[in-house]
Amino acid sequence: MTLHTLEAELADERAHLAASRAALRRMRERAEALFVTGEDVAGDAYSAETLGRTLSRRVAELADNPNTPLFFGRLNFENDERYHVGRRHVTDDAGEPMVLDWRAPISRSFYRASASDPQGVAVRRRFGFSGGELTSFEDEYLGRGEELGTASRILTAEIERPRVGPMRDIVATIQPEQDELVRAELDESICIQGAPGTGKTAVGLHRAAYLLYLHRERLKRAGVLIVGPNRAFLHYIAAVLPALGELDVQQATVDDLVARVPVRATDEPAAAAVKQDARMAAVLANALRARVRTPTEPLMVPDGSYRWRISTEALRRIVDEVRREAPPYAIGRERVRARVVAMLVRQAEYTSGESPSEAWQRRMGKAKPVVEFLDAVWPAVTAEQLVFDVLCDPPDDLLTHAERDAIRWAKPPRTVKSAKWTAADAALVDEAAGLIDRVPSFGHVVIDEAQDLSPMQCRVIARRSEHGSVTLLGDLAQGTAPWAARDWRDTLAHLGKPDARVVPLRTGFRVPEVVLDLANRLLPALGVDVPEAVSLRRDGALRVRQVTDLESATVTAVREASEFDGSVGVIAADVAVPVLAKALAAAGVTAGGPDDDERVTVMPASLAKGLEYDHVIVVEPADIVAAEPRGLHRLYVVLTRAVSRLDVLHHAPLPEPIATQRQ
Repeated sequence: MTLHTLEAELADERAHLAASRAALRRMRERAEALFVTGEDVAGDAYSAETLGRTLSRRVAELADNPNTPLFFGRLNFENDERYHVGRRHVTDDAGEPMVLDWRAPISRSFYRASASDPQGVAVRRRFGFSGGELTSFEDEYLGRGEELGTASRILTAEIERPRVGPMRDIVATIQPEQDELVRAELDESICIQGAPGTGKTAVGLHRAAYLLYLHRERLKRAGVLIVGPNRAFLHYIAAVLPALGELDVQQATVDDLVARVPVRATDEPAAAAVKQDARMAAVLANALRARVRTPTEPLMVPDGSYRWRISTEALRRIVDEVRREAPPYAIGRERVRARVVAMLVRQAEYTSGESPSEAWQRRMGKAKPVVEFLDAVWPAVTAEQLVFDVLCDPPDDLLTHAERDAIRWAKPPRTVKSAKWTAADAALVDEAAGLIDRVPSFGHVVIDEAQDLSPMQCRVIARRSEHGSVTLLGDLAQGTAPWAARDWRDTLAHLGKPDARVVPLRTGFRVPEVVLDLANRLLPALGVDVPEAVSLRRDGALRVRQVTDLESATVTAVREASEFDGSVGVIAADVAVPVLAKALAAAGVTAGGPDDDERVTVMPASLAKGLEYDHVIVVEPADIVAAEPRGLHRLYVVLTRAVSRLDVLHHAPLPEPIATQRQ
């Protein structure tokens, strides 16, 4: 292709980009016009409100960010059909597509086609952008057996592009093995064991976007939930789905899901370990079942001049039948009530020859003898009261004496309302609430950093995905909690998805080889069976330096890192963070915390999981390791946050696994 031809092609593509942006603007203007006039065409107030919400969402979905490429690729098929592939569907005024959504069936070939399997694609074109301006393109003639793969200059530049602020989407760089997971069917649950930098988080988020595209109405009703490890992580990923036009997704931590009671206390490690154990689910279930009593006397219900009687044997049959059906506890109580009333109805029908009215039946259900009978054999109870009673006097059927002592309140609160609940207690209360009544289930749940979920936290999510599927994301090597998973099958069993497919991702696209090589030295000491991560990146930089003054060395390292493009993360043991932040401020360096969007972030090691920075400065690894029982796992997490350059500053000797070069 001659220079003149290249310039003409580039001009044509820029013209198509400008026309596509204009078409998207007109689509948004039409949606805004409908929104303004929606109240006039709706038949009633409810319809107007529903239409207004729908149109408002549509207007937001059609927002255009001029700094983000509207399309990133083009497919030329052998039948002369040509399609641009982008983040959303754009049509001209006649309804003809100008940009295909990356999730459309035809777009699959952009990610899956290869020289060995062209899938009818003659040419695959990738576009290079600077901000929102189209600057270049490169072609792969798949029909001729030509494929660039990882030699693609544009693909490599996009993967390695420096970042500041929230996580970006990866629609322009999804790899075939990632695309297979993104496009998995809605009814399939998947567990992705992903080494650092393999894009597992992005795969999970893009799978959510794909499923919302393919099953819009179904998931609109059931909902999609993203569960992350902490608020900093959710803040980091918050912009990905909106950038893809998906706004109706709920994001939460496990603590958010169990926020039924206020958390005002902290457990000792021994108590937390017992409370997070799966046996506590059985302890609560047994305690709840023990509240149900066998009837011991008949029921007499006065009704004007009549006096209805139900025998003890009949009442026992009712209670036993409902027990065998094993509904949630509160539903079981109402079934007992309903069946008692049904027996009273039959007696009234036999006596009068007529069926009693619904008002009479409601009155019988609330009659004092019926309520007293229910309170005696199937008493009402709240989730808080059930957990309160168990923690006041833990039962001895499933726990050891030491375990019961660990969770027993040393000084029981006087009432449920005065109880000072811990985070683990909140999960127990949620478990009890699930035993008492049904919990709404989402259509799909994405769970990230799942290796640190306890069995009881898994059950919190399981209740909310009982009738839906899950995408489980994590890395066993990054498990830092005392109850961290060592085998994904155990976690999947607690989630109620024991047959889910477990898929490893070990090829890293973000973390450079030199950084992974250092982190991989820790794997033999971590006690988990995971393959070493491998990286396609050969461009990274690593410096390990012993220094005399950590604070001044950190300031110097941040200034040196700031000479490069991209974000800078200073990660240290939690107790060191205020000291380092103060030293940077005194040196005139502007730095933010985990929830800020500053270019330089000072991050406690305990919150670094799931985050990425172009340049990471790890301060005193020995202190990070010493701060917690699974400190080596935490250090593995910290080292793999770097996506371009890594500085390791230490005064104390390095932890042994990384102090020695591998043979």
